[in-house]
Amino acid sequence: MSDSNILIQGGGPVGLACAAWTLQKFPEAKLTLIDRNPVDDADLVNADSRGIALSHGSKLLLDTIHAWPTECADIYRVHVSQAGRFGRALMTREELNQEALGHIIRYRDIHIALRQALRAIQSKSPNFTWQHIDPSDTNTNVQAKCTVHAEGGLFKNQDWVESGRDYDQSALVGLVEVENAAPHQAWERFTSEGPLAVLPSHYGEHILNLVWCGTPESSQERLHLSDADFLSALQKEFGSRIGRFLNIQDRRLYELGLNYRKEISKGSEVWIGNAAQTLHPVAGQGLNLGLRDAYLLAEKLVGLFSGPEENQTVVEVEKTLQAYALTRKADRTTTIGLTDLMARVFTSNLAPVVLARGLALTALQWLPQVKTALARQMMFGRR
Repeated sequence: MSDSNILIQGGGPVGLACAAWTLQKFPEAKLTLIDRNPVDDADLVNADSRGIALSHGSKLLLDTIHAWPTECADIYRVHVSQAGRFGRALMTREELNQEALGHIIRYRDIHIALRQALRAIQSKSPNFTWQHIDPSDTNTNVQAKCTVHAEGGLFKNQDWVESGRDYDQSALVGLVEVENAAPHQAWERFTSEGPLAVLPSHYGEHILNLVWCGTPESSQERLHLSDADFLSALQKEFGSRIGRFLNIQDRRLYELGLNYRKEISKGSEVWIGNAAQTLHPVAGQGLNLGLRDAYLLAEKLVGLFSGPEENQTVVEVEKTLQAYALTRKADRTTTIGLTDLMARVFTSNLAPVVLARGLALTALQWLPQVKTALARQMMFGRR
C-alpha cells in the first residue's frame, strides 16, 4: 500500500496531461498515476489511428509541456453547409487573427506525445509514481487525499450512465483520397442523417480524414459496402466541391451519444475528460474540453498541495474540488449544450427546423460578431 496526495486514475491523454501540468507547476507533488496502457510506446503505434480535432487553444496549452505531436494537419478554413439545402458559412483564421482554427491529429500520436512529455517531467519529480497495471486489475493499492478519475472510454463502453441521450447514430471514420482538395480546408456538410465531415490529414493534401455520421443501420451498411459502392454513395451525399472521391481505407464505426455527470466532484473525488462528459463529435469538442478540465484542475491541486501540509485537510480538499467544479460550470454547460443542440438540430428533417438552420447558417455568415464569438468558444472555451 502506497500513499499519495493525488491519485490520477487513467493514463489516456487527459489523465497524462493533468499529471504533467501538476508536476510541471509543482515538481515535489506526491502524485501517483494509474495507467492501464502498456509501458512501451511501441505497443501503441498500431493503436487508435482515428483523426482527432484539437482546437488552437488546446495546442497552446499542450505547448506549455512540449506535448505537441510533430505530425498534424492545420485547419485554416472551415466550410459549413447543408446537403441539398440553402445556407452556408465560411470561417477563416484571418477573421480571428489566429495561426490556425484547429488541428487534426491521430489519437495515438497525441497519446504518445503526452507520454513522452510526462517522462521528461518525471525525471525532475522525485515523488511521482507511474504505475502500469493490467486493465482488468481493479485494486490499485494506493491511498490518496484526492482521487482524479480520468478513465473516460467511448460512449456505451463506459461503466457509468448519469445524464444525456443516445442519438441513435454511429460515426463511420476512415481515410479518403480526393481529387481536388484545398490545402488546410475542413468541410462539414449536414445531411438528413447527421454531419459529414472531410478534414485535413498529415498524409498529404489529397488524403483526408472522413467522419460520416448516420443511423446505426445505414452506417453498418456503408461499412460493408465495396470500396467502389462506398465511394459512389459518399460522392452522392457530399457533392463535387472537392472533385471525385478516389479511394477509401481504414473504415471503422463508433456509436455516438451524450453522457455527462451533473456533479463532477464528490468529497475527495473529481471527474475530468470523458469520465465527466462524453460528447457527440459534431463540433469536435470532446478532447478539447477534457484538456481544459485537466489544466484548470492541475492549477487548483498545485495551489492546495504546494502549501502548508497542515492545511491539506479533508475539508480543504473538498473545498478545493468544489471550487474547481464551480469554475468549470460555465464552460461545461456551454460546450455540452452547444454540442447537443447541434447534434439534434442538424439531424432533424422537419421543414421548420430545416428552414431555421439554413437561416442560421446564412446569418452566421453575415454577422461576423456572432461567428467570431462561436469560433472563439470552439477554440478556447467559455471563460
